[in-house]
Amino acid sequence: MTKTLLRGRVLSFHADPAETADSHRFWENGAILVEDGRILAVGDYADTRDPEAREIDHRPHIIMAGFIDPHIHFPQVQVVAAWAAQLLDWLNDHTFPIEAQYRDPAHAARMAEAFLDQLLLNGTTTASAFCSVHRESAEALFTAAEVRGMAMLAGKVMMDRNAPDAVLDTAQASYDDSRALIDRWHGRGRLEYVITPRFAITSTPGQLRAAGTLAAENPGLAVQTHLNENRAEIELTMQLYPEAQDYLDIYDRFGLLGPRSLMGHAIHMNDREIARMAETGTRAIHCPTSNLFLGSGLFDDRGMRDAGIVTGVATDIGGGTNWSMLATLAEAYKIAQMRGQRMHPLAAFHWATRGNAVALGIEDRVGSVQPGRFADLVVLDPRATQAMRLRHDKVDSLMQELFILQVMGDDRAVVETYVAGRPMKPGMRPAN
Repeated sequence: MTKTLLRGRVLSFHADPAETADSHRFWENGAILVEDGRILAVGDYADTRDPEAREIDHRPHIIMAGFIDPHIHFPQVQVVAAWAAQLLDWLNDHTFPIEAQYRDPAHAARMAEAFLDQLLLNGTTTASAFCSVHRESAEALFTAAEVRGMAMLAGKVMMDRNAPDAVLDTAQASYDDSRALIDRWHGRGRLEYVITPRFAITSTPGQLRAAGTLAAENPGLAVQTHLNENRAEIELTMQLYPEAQDYLDIYDRFGLLGPRSLMGHAIHMNDREIARMAETGTRAIHCPTSNLFLGSGLFDDRGMRDAGIVTGVATDIGGGTNWSMLATLAEAYKIAQMRGQRMHPLAAFHWATRGNAVALGIEDRVGSVQPGRFADLVVLDPRATQAMRLRHDKVDSLMQELFILQVMGDDRAVVETYVAGRPMKPGMRPAN
């Protein structure tokens, strides 16, 4: 296959800037050599260029690893900006009725294309997605992602109570459907199945037991759910599971904690839960635009990290209000400010790339611009809009350019999105 050389200002992370000064490499006149979907070499243009490679010049734009979204809801494409009071009202009034439509394979297939288009439009190349309760929704998303060659983690939600009948299964059906989807899709191409009990409110003990059985039978599979998002949610959860010490203990009792367990939100945590998450290696996923939109609370990123918990940052579409990881980082910055925690721009972009890959346990494949990794990349323009250009005229460092992107950027700042070395941004694809 023909080699491709992508030229530009290249940024790659190999460690977390919040933990060490030696965290990244930046090549002002850089290049990335790609063959068969993977990175062959990265470095200065003069050292990396190959006379046999087709060159694409992205100067003066910044090229980095594609964004990774570790918590997003596929069936909520048409739920974004739905007005409601708080979490439980929003689910009942808007989300569940729309998710019921995903029983229809044709509808699910149409929405899968729209979902992936939005990700790629915003520079996101990998996501961990909640599907609807229907097996058809997961089939549609995996099928569409496979065609595009994307690295996609996903699972059908398991939910057998406290929702309309149209979005409920049973403990046995959820096990059987998940088992069939694992056998069909997990490890196929760049796809991974994620065991997905929606949250304790919508799962009986029997269903959480079924989820734990799936986890025990398939060691290494990721698990995703929700934890301590909203005060009313927590109160109802504890009424349903009065024997549990706290919310996290419910999942713990069914074997659902571990280094590949992703707890969305994790805002209202007690000391025991924090200690137990750290002990088991369970991940906490911050969803800033959703938490602000639904009035859920302010995530304590520094407190989590200080306790030894790996964190990720996610859009949480459609409780989240923006598909852009740039906009998501902007809101995460504001939440950190409100908690008296400063977020450096380098740390923010590490979080959305390699940091999220670490949270998902896939950092050996994506999240950084290194030889052997898949060439999942985003090209960013810190001068994309008139307002950004006005601000950019006064900057004199990479850090300031990144902060412009973080605070002012959106899909217009995404020049191109590469999936396994192929340009994939909707509206930017080559004619052939």
